[in-house]
Amino acid sequence: MIALDNDELKQINLAARPLPEQVRGEFLAAVAAELQHQPQCGPGVVYRCCRELQRRYFDPPLSTGE
Repeated sequence: MIALDNDELKQINLAARPLPEQVRGEFLAAVAAELQHQPQCGPGVVYRCCRELQRRYFDPPLSTGE
């Protein structure tokens, strides 16, 4: 079980926001799994896990339309 404070939960939710809705659940599950393997959990660890995992799930648009 992972104990996260409100700021850490907010950070995870903010990282999930730009992801397509169909992969957000997978992203959140991956973050939870990664955090369970960490010896300590804090804002820095949460940030690094979200950053790395967001790269796997984020699919940037090919064009900005300009």
